[in-house]
Amino acid sequence: MNISIGGYSFNNTYLEGKMDVFGYLETVKYRYRMDVVDLWNGFFIDRGSKPVMKLADENYIRKIREALDEKEMRVVNFAIDGAHLWDPDEEMRQHLYDNALLHLRASVILGAETVRIDTGGSYQDWEEMGEAQFEYTVKRYQQFAAYAADHGFLIGPENHMGASLDPNELKRLAEAVDHPSFGFLVHLGRWKENQAEGDRIVSPWAYHTHFDEKTVDGSHAIETIHMLQESGYKGYWGVEYNAPGNQYVETELLISKVKKLLVDAGQQLGKGAQQDE
Repeated sequence: MNISIGGYSFNNTYLEGKMDVFGYLETVKYRYRMDVVDLWNGFFIDRGSKPVMKLADENYIRKIREALDEKEMRVVNFAIDGAHLWDPDEEMRQHLYDNALLHLRASVILGAETVRIDTGGSYQDWEEMGEAQFEYTVKRYQQFAAYAADHGFLIGPENHMGASLDPNELKRLAEAVDHPSFGFLVHLGRWKENQAEGDRIVSPWAYHTHFDEKTVDGSHAIETIHMLQESGYKGYWGVEYNAPGNQYVETELLISKVKKLLVDAGQQLGKGAQQDE
């Protein structure tokens, strides 16, 4: 099954000083027996640096790549914080842009297959992009998508911040960027607007997904899986849940639930096909 574990699922373990990026790789490979990682830059940025969170130097990034190669692991998604596109302050936008370029270079070194760089804005509230913000965001994503195409990966935001919390704004953005290497990391059900239809609206551009502890238990989880598959989705079903404690066990439980959903979804499709014959 195409299941991955978002690195943020171990954020509290990291904050307790019990895991670094290499421990995360070991955990995914040998505890959960997976050959892919859903990497998060929170393991190797300086969270206290200003004005943006500084990325580890290139030598360290290459050590991560060496560890991946030693374990014969692939990076199916690289989630990047601290390099989102929009900030109302022009100087900060430049710092964020410079940081994004460093992370794009790191994405190539790591061999990432998909990359998440967010739109910007509030994590709590959505807001429609004004004309200047929209034009800037489209321009930057077109630039990044061209770079992604040259290096063999897909790129785009997650429904995380600001305008990206409204699926119609993401649809508008995707249609304006209009590039085959641009898409979305869809955190299933995480919408501030159009909650019921959000996943469906953005499904044509989904390149990666995340289940959390709420969406995996939701009443529409199997329906969502079917919908994405019917839209042509062939990516990974990521699990991402920064549990307050017992993170190894909580992650294992979430993985088991996603596996069951995928099995149940497949069985339902099989029964439906038999009935149609």
